[in-house]
Amino acid sequence: MPFKLNNKPYAIDNTPIYNVDLEDSVLGKADRNGSILINKNVDNPKQIQEVIDHEKVHIDQMKRGDLDYNDSAVFWKGKRYPRSKMNEGNKNLPWEKEAYNKTKTKN
Repeated sequence: MPFKLNNKPYAIDNTPIYNVDLEDSVLGKADRNGSILINKNVDNPKQIQEVIDHEKVHIDQMKRGDLDYNDSAVFWKGKRYPRSKMNEGNKNLPWEKEAYNKTKTKN
């Protein structure tokens, strides 16, 4: 089964994917190094693929130079969004809108 991770990295389209501890409310994360982190508690193969598809959009956004982040802020097309003033993952954030729009037909 392709999604049996056993805490070992694997790759899809040369994108390294890791099964890791993440906050309960976080299903996945696109890392600045080009890898995707998936919450180790997500075990449904369909949901894992949905998370991968969504996070790959964020990887693409970072490669294009539209998206970046650090511990205190997210940067979208040159505008700074302080993490302390946002609900991360909110579907109305511009980088999330794009990710949800590009993946909603697949889900």
